[in-house]
Amino acid sequence: MKIKYFLPVLLMASLLFSCADKKKEENTKKVASTEFKTEVEQFADIKILRYQIPGFENLTLNQKKLVYYLSQAGMEGRDMMYDQNYRYNLKIRRALENIYQNYAGDKTVEDWKNFEIYLKRVWFSNGIHHHYSNDKFKPEFSAAYFDTLLKETKTNLTGEAYEVIFNDKDAKKVNLDESKGLLEGSAINFYSPDVTAADVDKFYASKIDKNDKTPIEYGLNSKLVKNVDGSLEEKVWKVGGMYSASIEKIVGWLEKAVEVAENAKQAEALKLLIEYYKTGDLKTWDSYNIAWATSTDGDIDYINGFIEVYNDPKAFRGSYESTVQIKDFDMSKKMAVLAENAQWFEDNSTLQESHKKKDVVGVSYKTVNVASESGDSSPSTPIGINLPNNNWIREQHGSKSVSLGNIIEAYNNAGGTDRLKEFAFDEAEVENEIKYGQDADKLHTALHEVIGHASGQINDGIGQPKETLKNYSSTLEEARADLVGLYYLPDEKLVEMNISPNAQGIGKAAFDSYIRNGLMTQLIRLNLGDDIEEAHMRNRQLVAAWAFEKGKKDNVIEKVVKDNKTYFVIRDYAKLRVLFGELLSEIQRIKSEGDFKAGKALVETYGVKVDQALHKEVLERNSKFKSAPYSGFVNPVLTAELDAEGNIMDVKVVQPASFTEQMLDYAKRYTTLPDVN
Repeated sequence: MKIKYFLPVLLMASLLFSCADKKKEENTKKVASTEFKTEVEQFADIKILRYQIPGFENLTLNQKKLVYYLSQAGMEGRDMMYDQNYRYNLKIRRALENIYQNYAGDKTVEDWKNFEIYLKRVWFSNGIHHHYSNDKFKPEFSAAYFDTLLKETKTNLTGEAYEVIFNDKDAKKVNLDESKGLLEGSAINFYSPDVTAADVDKFYASKIDKNDKTPIEYGLNSKLVKNVDGSLEEKVWKVGGMYSASIEKIVGWLEKAVEVAENAKQAEALKLLIEYYKTGDLKTWDSYNIAWATSTDGDIDYINGFIEVYNDPKAFRGSYESTVQIKDFDMSKKMAVLAENAQWFEDNSTLQESHKKKDVVGVSYKTVNVASESGDSSPSTPIGINLPNNNWIREQHGSKSVSLGNIIEAYNNAGGTDRLKEFAFDEAEVENEIKYGQDADKLHTALHEVIGHASGQINDGIGQPKETLKNYSSTLEEARADLVGLYYLPDEKLVEMNISPNAQGIGKAAFDSYIRNGLMTQLIRLNLGDDIEEAHMRNRQLVAAWAFEKGKKDNVIEKVVKDNKTYFVIRDYAKLRVLFGELLSEIQRIKSEGDFKAGKALVETYGVKVDQALHKEVLERNSKFKSAPYSGFVNPVLTAELDAEGNIMDVKVVQPASFTEQMLDYAKRYTTLPDVN
């Protein structure tokens, strides 16, 4: 699991708890570290940032090689993410890139500027659907203008791949509204268009043994297609299978990484990952995850594979992602105390005794600095990650939780307080957020990942959440982990552990931000009239709206209108904590017992529908702010310096001058797949 929903938090510290394009692509001047600027550019609803890699220069040559090889492996899978997101993404992206690089006409007109923005949005979202709302982009240029661009650059784009840019088909990448068909209403390319949710259920029902205590992650690394005779078949993503061209290159770089691994355990995990990519065997994937989760020595770590299932309405198939990380020694030492006390948190939680783990195993927490990201982690990036996802591996062998320190630092550098002052109720709330907000964010991230996702257990004979809770599993799991963090943030135990400066101040800042965001400020990401579709947004509104309703009789949270502006003001923080504990217990019960009916009711009642009058007000109040609601990053470029024999003598870090420069460079260097797969 990963905390991707916190991405805009530190960019807009007030909102979440958690310039015209001047042809920057022509500016090849690199940004020197002495004049480092976090912000790169802004377009549509996106702000592009940079991050640095603290400590990279202090690594040994072999460690630098390891980071370089792992980064290259990650980048080679970039095309897969585009194809997973939509079947025509690669064809469309390449057509747009060809136009961009070859069009010799007037680039000062609005149509061209709108074309540039459309292309950048496609780059940012790894396809033609918004990375967060899942809605298909609507181009601000006409089909007639686009036809001119195609003709003058001799670009070939016809048929459905052309038509879908302008029509209403495949309008939603991931649809969670069952009435529209979970798969029929989703453009995601994990299933052939004729496969239904009922087909998926039937296909895996014959394979999954709910009494299996060590189940594989069925369907994680394949596309499910329907053959001419109506039978279903998994097209496995492996060497010799689907996406083979990309995976072969990933394997090549991973084999180089094995040669410079920091220790035998790390090398063993890498070898298992290679074997998994070669065979597609999900039992080998489990073996790899066990080896990876228990490989805790060394300064370099990584994530690579088909991992998170948020993009699958049926929660089976994993999106490709990669991150490469360098340990932040000081912060990791400070935060490791959480992992050491994991059993205390479990024992003192509000869960029913039968739902608590008796022995929380091996939760490893580190603060790391990212060196490279790709696939589902880029350009939009998480700030916290907890893996593996397979429940029995977590229970028996432990997990790793990381906080991406340099990413968080970059958000901090790009933040501001204007929105905070607009949506916070009074000066006291603003001052407390400024004083404790960043610490509250960091602690909530740590508690969410280290304690939240590691807590609780599923009853014997109950299937995995993706089987029992289905399309609601991701929302409920993220809500559960959020609630663990919220429940413990005001606890004096964190002060005793020397990781919280002030229990009351941290608790208030965290509660204020969460309620403010869950009920109001996250709505700036939606178009007026939309329901909430994205799982993390649903989870936040669910928690906040449930607490608001259940606390009405005691006036725990009061809805206040002041100067014609709405605010949600917490009147009793202690009672709110009790409510968070009650909801945590109920969601864990739903997960432990596989209670689909109760889980569906909770999400649909509190997490989906939006108060349209309030939404309109929030959008109007936010309209005066110019800063984009979403942010992502260009990656530092790792450049290998070679001797006359081609041996790596050093690896240097160079910052790209622009987002466009980097995207075109990636398109040139990491094109591995055909247009349609």
